[in-house]
Amino acid sequence: MRITTALIALGLGVTSARAQTTIEWWQFWTDPSIKPTIEAMVQDFERENPDIRVKLTDLTWANGHEKIAIAVASGTAPDVLELGSDWIAQFAAEGQLADISDDIALDSAGFNGWSLATYRGRVYARPWILGTRVLFINQDLLKRAGLDENTVPVTWGELMAAAQAISKLGRGVYGWGSNIAEKHRLYKKFLPFVWSNGGQILSDDGEFCVISSTRAVGALKFYKSLQDCCSFVDDQRGLEDAFLDNKIGFIISGDWLLKRIQQEKRSIRFATSILPGNNPNLGEERTPGVRSIAEVYPGKSFLGGEFLAVTTSSTHRAEALKLIAYITRPENQVRFCKANYSANPSSRNAQQDAFFQENPHLQTFGRQMRLSSHPPVDPDWVFMEDEIEKAVEDVVFNDAAPGEALRRAQIRITELRTKAK
Repeated sequence: MRITTALIALGLGVTSARAQTTIEWWQFWTDPSIKPTIEAMVQDFERENPDIRVKLTDLTWANGHEKIAIAVASGTAPDVLELGSDWIAQFAAEGQLADISDDIALDSAGFNGWSLATYRGRVYARPWILGTRVLFINQDLLKRAGLDENTVPVTWGELMAAAQAISKLGRGVYGWGSNIAEKHRLYKKFLPFVWSNGGQILSDDGEFCVISSTRAVGALKFYKSLQDCCSFVDDQRGLEDAFLDNKIGFIISGDWLLKRIQQEKRSIRFATSILPGNNPNLGEERTPGVRSIAEVYPGKSFLGGEFLAVTTSSTHRAEALKLIAYITRPENQVRFCKANYSANPSSRNAQQDAFFQENPHLQTFGRQMRLSSHPPVDPDWVFMEDEIEKAVEDVVFNDAAPGEALRRAQIRITELRTKAK
């Protein structure tokens, strides 16, 4: 009797072990300050779902896109992928991401960011952590330049005037921080000026490239004039170093800079603000009696984010979706954001947490996110992005005519999209 019982128990143990499913998740959060939180959330998920084991694989932004592309093309992709928002359409168009439209219908209203994951009317990824960029202002340099330290430039003209005043301090001090030709980053700095001037990349119906419109050309002219008159030019890390060392008055950056200031215990006096706008229908003169900056001067920024997707090659779709739903729970988004000092969880419930509501800088990011735009969700976006960056580089660093540079970019993008069809 005891032998039989033991054999039954042994048999049950074998069955239980065989029943456990292993899914693989490729993700990008490798920084020592956040990786333990990712690992802890995975462990908690496994405790809540003892029949599922999660294998984590780390990617880097330097070569992550290439590794993902090779894996999905060769049939060796993981079950769950973390994707930057501008990659989703590319992999969805190639049939490498599962359509999860019907799986998220019940709770989709509780999250922001779905438009970034929607390709041809279908949803291919779940928004996790969203991101935008705001204006960082060095208040000590404003004061040294004879300006009110609480000055917040609302328009392009006000930004230019304040930056020029700071640059006149000389001795290695600059008013504005401008990016070098950084791939995948320069367009994120230029396009907000296009959007803030009423310009677009594609026509409203998505059929035609309009990047050489009068408004886009005007944005590039201003972008170049700002760099030419008072800019310190470097890569993003170099700009942030100089800002923190009190050498730059204004830079555009993300919430990672807030994290760095906190971790390094910097004593810099700074403010954050939504980006200045330049409503082309109103010009630079303020409308009497109008107080809403967002309404009159729509300073747009770049909207992106991290998304979680299931690959079509996954044989464990249900388990993969369960992991994604767990990681994006409101409480887990708050947990992640606190560890990483991230400003924009996709969950609307998470956004109401005191962590975001009581921090004025995180509130700035929340306001800016509502005034942000994103590039078209298009499988050819990576190539379109490249042409736009080449045009900006040609104007800013080689003194090409803005209109001509953008016209060439528009022609190449149009040719690319025509061939793709």
